[in-house]
Amino acid sequence: MRVVVAGGAGFLGSHLTDLHVARGDAVVVLDDFTTGTRENVAHLASNPAVEVIAADVSAEVPVSGSVDRVYNLASPASPPAYLERPLETLAVGSEGTRRLLELADQSGARFVMASTSEIYGDPMVHPQVEDYRGNVDPIGPRSVYDEAKRFSESITMAFHTKRGTDIGIARIFNTYGPRLDAGDGRVVSNFIVQALRGEPLTVYGDGTQTRSLCFVADLVAGLAALGDADVTGPINLGNPDERTVLEIAETILALTGSSSTIEHLALPKDDPTRRCPDISRAIEQLGWRPTVQTEDGLRVTIDHFAQLLGL
Repeated sequence: MRVVVAGGAGFLGSHLTDLHVARGDAVVVLDDFTTGTRENVAHLASNPAVEVIAADVSAEVPVSGSVDRVYNLASPASPPAYLERPLETLAVGSEGTRRLLELADQSGARFVMASTSEIYGDPMVHPQVEDYRGNVDPIGPRSVYDEAKRFSESITMAFHTKRGTDIGIARIFNTYGPRLDAGDGRVVSNFIVQALRGEPLTVYGDGTQTRSLCFVADLVAGLAALGDADVTGPINLGNPDERTVLEIAETILALTGSSSTIEHLALPKDDPTRRCPDISRAIEQLGWRPTVQTEDGLRVTIDHFAQLLGL
């Protein structure tokens, strides 16, 4: 296949690119390198099957020739990144998604929309099932990301119903692993970097809010499975191993052997209190479920950050 990965130099996108290269596919990586990095795809620079194009897909999608699959991962994903770029996040979720859908539609390609568990907001249903419509504040501080992804799902479905575009929608839950940036701002990267540096681990609120962590190799395997399937979705992709933020902090302290303390800070507005996917659809319709145990994935991620920080 010839595959387009928009956001292909990002954390998830670069791992998805690796997966398709390993399968023998040609990959076109589109990235504007605002949150993705060239280092994430540097190991592919000499591979003739990989083309890396610097582009903001909300302005243009400079891909010539036909393609077989288009993945849309082109968006900032961590709160610090999208809060710093609110207008750009909304633009890539709307106009960027439309342009990528046009490419897929013109090529007769399958389009995979990488949506998010943030669709559910601060959920009042637990665990979160795909039929749940969510509890999102449309003008809250996180809305630039939440609503961008909600619109992305809407326009993706509109292309499917109006034009017959072949689409699949994935709702991605918390993911971690190598290539997370040290300043990413997500719970795992924050805790590991702080633990390795001997700094206090910053837990927001009392730490009883929960997250369900999925290792990146499992997650991109789920995205590829959705790409291979004749399934529209939406489909939750994540690991239902639900843990409190405080438990995650304590696990990382134990795995790093750090003497860091835990420091409690004020809970940010609209921070979700519970996150756990119901993955019944993914199991039944894609034959997918995560296989990497959380502690095993954290050990690999700790090694990544130790190398990144020169420790």
